[in-house]
Amino acid sequence: MASSSVPKRPPPPPPPFARLMRSRDPRNEYNILPFDGSPIMKLPEIEIAVEAVTKMKTLSRRKIDGVDEIDIFNWLSSLFGFQKGNTTNQREHLILLLANIYTRKKDLKRCTEVEAREGAIKQLKQDFLNNYELWCNYMRTKSNIRAEETEQKCLIYVALYLLIWGEASNIRFMPECICYIFHKMADDVNQVFSGDKMIQNPDGSFLSNVIKPIYEILSKEAGKNKGGKASHSRWSNYDDLNECFWSGKCSLELRKQKEKMPLRAAHEILEQFTDGWWKSKINFVEVRTFWQVYRSFDRMWVFFIMALQAMIIVAWTQSGSTSANNEVVLRRVLSIFITYAILSFLRAILDVILSIRAWRNSDLTQPLRYLLKLVVAAIWAVVLPVGYSTSVKNPTGPLKFLNHWARDSHNQSLYNYILVLYMIPDLLAITLFLLPRLREKMELSDWPVINIVMWWAQPKLYVGRGMHVGTFSLLKYTIFWILVLSVKLAFSYFVEILPLIRPTKVIMKVQVENYRLHKFVPNVKHNMGVIIAIWSPIILVYFMDVQVWYTIFSTLLGGVLGAFRHLGEIRTIGMVHSRFESISSKFRSCFVPPHSDAVTETLVVLSHYLFSFALNINTMNFPKEPNENEYFCCMWNEFIRSMRMEDLISNRDRELLLLPPPLTNEPGDQLPLFLLASKIPAAINIAKEFKRKDHAELEKVIGSDKYTCAAILDCYYTLKSLIFLLLKDEDDKKIVDKVFHAANGKKFFLQNFNMSGMPLLAVKLEKFLKILMADYGDEEFKSKITTALQEIMYIVLESIDDNSTLKGALKRDEISRKFKNINTSDIKKNIWSEKVNRLHLLLTFKESGTDVPLNSEARRRITFFVNSLFMNMRNAPKVSNMRSFSVLTPHYKEEVLYSDEELNKENEDGVSTLFYLKTIYPDEWTNFKERMKDKQEEEEKEERRKWVSYRGQTLSRSVRGMMYYKKALELQCAMEFTESISNEEDCIRKQKLPDLKFTYIISCQIYGNLKRSKDTRQKDILNLMIMYPSLRVAYIDEVDEALKEKTEGKTEKVYYSVLIKGDTINYSEREIYRIRLPGSPTKIGEGKPENQNHAIIFTRGEALQTIDMNQDNYFEEAFKMRNVLEEFPHSHGAQKPTILGLREHVFTGSVSSLAWFMSNQEFSFVTIGQRFLASPLRVRFHYGHPDIFDRIFHITRGGISKASKTINLSEDIFAGFNSTLRLGSVTHHDYMQVGKGRDVGMNQISLFEAKVANGNGEQTLTRDVHRLGCHFDFFRMLSFYCTTVGFYFNSLVTVLIVYVFLYGRLYMVMTGLEREILEDPQIKNNNALEAVLVTQSFIQMGMLPVLPMLMEIGLEKGFRTALGDFFIMQLQLSSVFFTFQLGTKAHYFGKTILHGGSKYRATGRGFVVQHSKFADNYRLYSRSHFVKALELGLLLVIYEVYGESYRNSSLYLFITFSMWFLVGSWLFAPFIFNPSGFEWQKRVNDWTDWKWWMGIRGGVGIQPENSWESWWDEEQEHLRYTSIRGRVLEILLALRFFVYQYGIVYHFDIAHHSRSLLVYGLSWCAVLVILIVPKIVSVRRLQMFHMDLQLPLRMLKGLLFLILLVVMIILFKFCGLTLSDLFASILAFMPTGWAFILVGQACKPCLHKLLWEPIKEVARAYDFMMGLLLFTPIAFLSWLPAVNEFQARILFNQAFSRGLHISMILAGKKDGGASVN
Repeated sequence: MASSSVPKRPPPPPPPFARLMRSRDPRNEYNILPFDGSPIMKLPEIEIAVEAVTKMKTLSRRKIDGVDEIDIFNWLSSLFGFQKGNTTNQREHLILLLANIYTRKKDLKRCTEVEAREGAIKQLKQDFLNNYELWCNYMRTKSNIRAEETEQKCLIYVALYLLIWGEASNIRFMPECICYIFHKMADDVNQVFSGDKMIQNPDGSFLSNVIKPIYEILSKEAGKNKGGKASHSRWSNYDDLNECFWSGKCSLELRKQKEKMPLRAAHEILEQFTDGWWKSKINFVEVRTFWQVYRSFDRMWVFFIMALQAMIIVAWTQSGSTSANNEVVLRRVLSIFITYAILSFLRAILDVILSIRAWRNSDLTQPLRYLLKLVVAAIWAVVLPVGYSTSVKNPTGPLKFLNHWARDSHNQSLYNYILVLYMIPDLLAITLFLLPRLREKMELSDWPVINIVMWWAQPKLYVGRGMHVGTFSLLKYTIFWILVLSVKLAFSYFVEILPLIRPTKVIMKVQVENYRLHKFVPNVKHNMGVIIAIWSPIILVYFMDVQVWYTIFSTLLGGVLGAFRHLGEIRTIGMVHSRFESISSKFRSCFVPPHSDAVTETLVVLSHYLFSFALNINTMNFPKEPNENEYFCCMWNEFIRSMRMEDLISNRDRELLLLPPPLTNEPGDQLPLFLLASKIPAAINIAKEFKRKDHAELEKVIGSDKYTCAAILDCYYTLKSLIFLLLKDEDDKKIVDKVFHAANGKKFFLQNFNMSGMPLLAVKLEKFLKILMADYGDEEFKSKITTALQEIMYIVLESIDDNSTLKGALKRDEISRKFKNINTSDIKKNIWSEKVNRLHLLLTFKESGTDVPLNSEARRRITFFVNSLFMNMRNAPKVSNMRSFSVLTPHYKEEVLYSDEELNKENEDGVSTLFYLKTIYPDEWTNFKERMKDKQEEEEKEERRKWVSYRGQTLSRSVRGMMYYKKALELQCAMEFTESISNEEDCIRKQKLPDLKFTYIISCQIYGNLKRSKDTRQKDILNLMIMYPSLRVAYIDEVDEALKEKTEGKTEKVYYSVLIKGDTINYSEREIYRIRLPGSPTKIGEGKPENQNHAIIFTRGEALQTIDMNQDNYFEEAFKMRNVLEEFPHSHGAQKPTILGLREHVFTGSVSSLAWFMSNQEFSFVTIGQRFLASPLRVRFHYGHPDIFDRIFHITRGGISKASKTINLSEDIFAGFNSTLRLGSVTHHDYMQVGKGRDVGMNQISLFEAKVANGNGEQTLTRDVHRLGCHFDFFRMLSFYCTTVGFYFNSLVTVLIVYVFLYGRLYMVMTGLEREILEDPQIKNNNALEAVLVTQSFIQMGMLPVLPMLMEIGLEKGFRTALGDFFIMQLQLSSVFFTFQLGTKAHYFGKTILHGGSKYRATGRGFVVQHSKFADNYRLYSRSHFVKALELGLLLVIYEVYGESYRNSSLYLFITFSMWFLVGSWLFAPFIFNPSGFEWQKRVNDWTDWKWWMGIRGGVGIQPENSWESWWDEEQEHLRYTSIRGRVLEILLALRFFVYQYGIVYHFDIAHHSRSLLVYGLSWCAVLVILIVPKIVSVRRLQMFHMDLQLPLRMLKGLLFLILLVVMIILFKFCGLTLSDLFASILAFMPTGWAFILVGQACKPCLHKLLWEPIKEVARAYDFMMGLLLFTPIAFLSWLPAVNEFQARILFNQAFSRGLHISMILAGKKDGGASVN
């Protein structure tokens, strides 16, 4: 009874995660946090985070009916109807972020738990809601978040944002739309807090009511795009719709909140902007025109035009540069400001014309600004010329007319006053440039007066304000550009302009008497036609060569910057040897954070754990005190083992490279064997020649090499240890001890021993070690050991000097009775075999240590890693304090793992992939076979698939590389925690920290379809998930679901984002999250960014690394991730970085010469190029992978790419643009690298270059480029131009210069002006024009890309190597390759801007060694290269035939040679770099295929590769969708081909020097006859053939032949026709026919029913003739026997230099494979 009165003890409170256990769907797996009693949930940071999320006190004043308020996520979900999968996903997301930030703050800032928790929540709120707060300030609306909110409310706001973002699907690309949605819903939350409102929505309401209506608007607008073929101005892209939420209309809507009126839904805001045909664009219109280049970079063009005008004015005077002091000249120079006013007026006109389609949706202030600027610019364009006319005495011409407006007044100072007034805005801009902080404050200010000033300077936009850097960064790139511009302008003045002034004056005075053409092109006054022809290429070179000077100076200074960053300090294995002793200390300073004394015990046990694991032993005795080498030893050995598992090194290399355990009983630390290699044999060879009196000299010789001394000591102590372990008898041990003691005497060694016996002793020791390594029975082993020891002692006895004290201690008869009692108990231990193997290698390895390892890739990785330790690397924090991060890889249909069938499938040459790789990588195949020794057949078969896949560009290779992050983290955790520690928390932390810090997501878009179709790639992906349990796969699941309404069983397509992981027990996949989408996420934008976007919600952490399918990673580089993530909190200039750029190593460079060229080009860009862009220029962006993003910054600002169809074709770079516009910063770090594959075949490379050029053409039209060009300061804008749009635009100008030069010469030659003018003695010897074109030829011949390559290779590998590589590249025709790619860039860039047609071009990532057919090459390069090359060749032929000047000028020869070089490269590069391009049998097959392709008729469903007609229709597809302006431009460009006929016919002998119009008219008659008669014959022939009238048909042909023969006889006999006229007529009439074709294509809608078929047949004939012209020289060279071998050596020189027989691969000779098996 008494006991019953005792009150019951209340049950203990449930753990924080207990409530969340009920929220998990039992059908689904967990991702990282199981929310159960698992050990990971017991970590303090997880408990605190879970407690914060589940804290429900005072959350609402009323309980919501039917809702189990588990945590704030469920509470929010019940309010707004978020999906359960989204809620579960974002709950874990927030908990992990909170836990990681809490841990870092608690440990690094030494805060209390409460302070750390408050700080973590505050930081999360700041990071996630910063963009929302900035948006509220910009929109002048009050934020719905208060600064004094409680922790719980702050977390609720963060959770609300995450839930909106997690379910937003495609709307994630519209960050301000999400801000608006959040603003509206946060207001609802506040009303619930205050009790004024109670809402409740079922699961899925948010998706159906908020997201889906917006998605439908997006889908509707995307439909107007017509698959990328419609004009950008006719539909709204993501940016347009997002900018609706910056607009004044949205601002007015937000102001309703002050009046207590409810806000409209987001889709209702969008409908205001999208309804109606004129309501498509907001703030900016992407118009296809080259004027966009001028509009975006107008300050640069104005500067160059004004500088050109000033230099021409100064040079025009006779006194040269001193004339600038003349008042008249100075007055003339001031006229450049009139040009400035006119150009400003032009800019204002462009602003109005190019933005007018956006006015309907723009705020009234924007059109008003454009119109006011137009009016003001027009006024200044009149006032300045009038004012200038008053300052000129006795004005003439236009100045006299303008002066009449000013009532013939004369006032020299008036213009000066006007000029000062006009320049006030520019002076203000210069002042703000010098004070960047002031400009930033003004741009971000809300003061009305300042807003008006800034409104006039630039449009009022949410982005692009305050993009300024620190003063020091500003100073650096300003000095750089002042230097570049100074040299550029000096070169332009003294080389381009000044030498042409005197010839120009002479030409203007020459009177031309013999004008050789009809007066269609009259000889205008002052020979202006000649002046234009001469000066046009000069002007183009003047505008283009800034790219050349930028490249030169950036290369030089980039190399200097790299040297200051310690690049290339260690570039050989020999250098690694010399610095090896300091590596461990450098490693410790970089990777080992400061620790407390408690960690000391950890390190001791860690060494025991790691080496026990490596050696499979259970017990070892280690000293208690650790040393710094332990850290380095652990990591280094894991690094070496990873290379062995990758088959880069052999077992022997591994043993030589591994570091021995640092904790041993021997004195001192043992060095790795590769440092001691060949030292013992070398020391024996040296010592055997010395006698007893030479002890000092021997000690000097041996002691001069520290590694020889170390090897001797290592051998001494190891041998002693082994022998003592073998002996049981103490007497035996004493004898051995005496011998070793005598050998240890430094001064008496030569006195005790005779060195001549050393070689024999080494032989006996080797025999002794082989016995120890062999597998004998116990008794046999003892017997052999006894014999071996006795033989060793006999040798020692014979080597003892007569005067030695050992002479009496050892006797021969006693030795025979010794060493009988052998101990065999220790020989089975692995530590024993390690010592024996090490000693054996010490004694027997005679190769140089600098040759270890042999594999070039292994050597590169070792040297780069060691070199990186000496770079400026951030110190690594503890794993628990590092920033968490994710890696995201998009995957579509690429290869995952090659199957056996694919490995052994032979191509048309009989070469299988496996055979090819075994031949290319023979050493790695040998290492693989060694590793597979004693493996089962099935296991070897699977490993062989992996071996091949790891050498291709496959998903499995990328996954293996990225999972090194997990492996590195596990090792780093092992270095911080051990299993023996008593603290349970640290035990858990050691096991679970890698999962808390690292997440890897593969966004496999079509995984569901692969699974349904039972594609083998699905099984391979599942195998990857089983192999790597922490790997996650996200995919889009397309499901047919029944409609809820009564629709008689109808279904609809429903889309889900699904996250899965591997189930290692059941060997299957387990679903983790499933989140419904509003529709297909990939149909609105570009595929890859949409694929990334759907999976980004499953990523975790504060950083996100984007990795592509063609990338790899390395264990040693993964070890540096903690260091590089520490760059985020450190400022680089004015801002902290938001994107960390990393360098890349292109691993495909050894496949072929083309792959080597691309590898070098890419290598220079990702190193010296991006290094210099980041600092000092501050214009590095995101150029693809493997950059690391500040994840929270970017997911709250639109994501890690942009996805609008077509316009964002190069999606990656827009992440960098967006980050910079939103005040982010991009840096570059050379100390970490990631592997990358590149295209290796000619056609692959060309498709890639075409894709990039297309993307850059689209970039030119975008608002991002326009805003960056307008908002950057002047010098930063120059950097931006030269490294993005300018590079491709200048490539186009480079090609255009050749056209302008040759057409100008054609004009002068055909008119006879060249002979009349340029042969004048005052002009004849002036080579100024050719001297100027040398700069252009430098680019044209592919030399410009080589400069950065030379510098970076020289920096990292030595300049001797760089020069050697340059010489070899030239022998392999790299200039031909780069010249060809110049044409690719120019063609696709120009075509994109004029007509569009950009599309993703799948290049393929396979192994390319197969031959490309002639028809394939013709289809790919006909219009981009062949036609243009033939046109330029025709111009050069005409000039050679009719031109007469400068023939003996060396510069002239160089210029014409460079142009012929360009023509030859464009015509024949695809065949030179085509495997088996000159093999006779393939040429025969190509010709058969070509004729078949040309003859096949096109039609519906017939692919371009099967029919010439289908291909021809596809080539014109861009004209079907281009604008009227595009068609007109195409026609105008085609008119140039009519010039040939007009110019040449007057030079016919039959014309008899007549200038009559009749000559030209008769030539058109000839053209019509040539075009019409064959068509009539072909039509009549077809009709007669069907009517069975063969005889009349033959008679018709004969009659036409006779008529033609008679006409030709009459012309030859009576009219003066000559054979030269026949050849000249080809030059004249062939271009005319091509012009008809081009005009007909542009006018196809008008001609389709009348002339389209004849035009098609003419085009077929032209293509056949061009193909024949190309094929003939190739066929002739194929007939020559040595050409094919020579071409193979050019194409595969890298492989030849490695001793391979590529010809065997190309010919498919399998017997060559025997050497590699």
